[in-house]
Amino acid sequence: MKIYVPLDSAARALGADAVADAITREAAKRGMDVQVVRTGSRGMVWLEPLVEVGEDRAAFGPVSVADVPALLDGKLKGHGTVTDIPFFAKQTRLTFARCGVIDPLDLDDYRAHGGLVGLRRAVGMTGTEIVTEVTESGLRGRGGAGFPTGIKWNTVAGARADQKYIVCNADEGDSGTFADRMIMEGDPFTLIEGMVIAGIAVGATKGYVYLRSEYPDAIKIMSQAVEIARESGVLGAAVLGSDHAFDMEIRVGAGAYVCGEETSLLNSLEGKRGVVRAKPPLPALEGFMGKPTVVNNVISLATVPVILEKGAQHYKDFGLGRSRGTIPIQIAGNVAHGGLFEAAFGMPLGELVDEIAGGTATGRPVKAVQVGGPLGAYFPRAKFDTPFGYEEFDGQGGLIGHAGIVVFDDSADMLGMARFAMEFCAVESCGKCTPCRIGAVRGVETIDRIGRGDSAAVEILTDLCDTMRDGSLCALGGFTPFPVMSALTHFPDDFATKKEAAE
Repeated sequence: MKIYVPLDSAARALGADAVADAITREAAKRGMDVQVVRTGSRGMVWLEPLVEVGEDRAAFGPVSVADVPALLDGKLKGHGTVTDIPFFAKQTRLTFARCGVIDPLDLDDYRAHGGLVGLRRAVGMTGTEIVTEVTESGLRGRGGAGFPTGIKWNTVAGARADQKYIVCNADEGDSGTFADRMIMEGDPFTLIEGMVIAGIAVGATKGYVYLRSEYPDAIKIMSQAVEIARESGVLGAAVLGSDHAFDMEIRVGAGAYVCGEETSLLNSLEGKRGVVRAKPPLPALEGFMGKPTVVNNVISLATVPVILEKGAQHYKDFGLGRSRGTIPIQIAGNVAHGGLFEAAFGMPLGELVDEIAGGTATGRPVKAVQVGGPLGAYFPRAKFDTPFGYEEFDGQGGLIGHAGIVVFDDSADMLGMARFAMEFCAVESCGKCTPCRIGAVRGVETIDRIGRGDSAAVEILTDLCDTMRDGSLCALGGFTPFPVMSALTHFPDDFATKKEAAE
């Protein structure tokens, strides 16, 4: 009998290793034939460690060491199968279809669940055909602006150079985000496969994954997966026995927030200080070591295999407007059911927060939801009908970014949250441009003035935010006004209260 226990960092933090050891010991003591298989996470963090048993994958969780005897006796109350759990049943899993199902370092298990089908198709296609397929799918970057992946690939494919590179941006620094980590720990071969396909498409033979040092488990699993892929012919001089060559390596960065910006990341990857480069030139033409480079987010690259496997139209059939396919939404903060929820674009924000996530963990009313990381806008309940889509959020003064949502109840101080955004920018700024470097410091001071009752400072803050948004070299300074102005606009009472208290 197989018993599946997650090795995901979140599950381990909640005791998964101790549970796995207890199952092994208790089964041996009873003489039971039990094989413990360590998988990634299904993404329902409030149920971790989530243990699955047998061929039917009966689900139990959260499981403690004390629960293990009852689990093996068949007397522990469970949830049916994972697909019976409403949070999971309402998902559309494409990118994360294998995460939590397979042993992340078993390449045969990966193949048995559809892995390498996309790559096998890709080696028989021309680069132009692959780029066209990705373009027609509507896949967009899972970073700040949602830039179309196909356009970026086409630019690199058309560039002339003796060497091209694929760089995976795994510098997952946004608050409330963990999709990159989950896929790297739970299904690393899908990222590797996506990078190889990208290499074949644009004529690149070398790839790098730039990973945060704060993710030791992801670093370990990705490094092992690369070695396994190389030994199995997925990487190397003849990918799957074809004429295509592609190899890659894992690089570890210190975790500066600004290195999530692609040019700063490239500087760091080259061993330089992580400072934003002025654009142009674009990385697609002059990127890593001055050569044409595709820089894509983890989730973008990890989604490529399913697009090549099932075809562009299959992926495009999900979503709304210009936001096609699915998006892995990471739900965190003061919330009852936090975790990863992969769904087609288009679900209203309110449905995600109230129905899927179950409202706040405290039971108090939801006051605000921040979408898009620490530089995302705060959405009040009045905007909860906004569909989850790039243009739809932009039209409401927000952004999707990496699709992390952080929930706050009615005890949250929105002036304090606005101040935090400016302080965060001041601390994390690379210092390259004045609007970000100086503007964020002045922003903290100006919000403090508002807190002391200086109503004239509101106009100054608004003007300052306009300058930062329009004048910053990258999204760090350019997006900081989103949380600040949304807090000021949608929660004026929090600012007025501070003013009245000072008077």
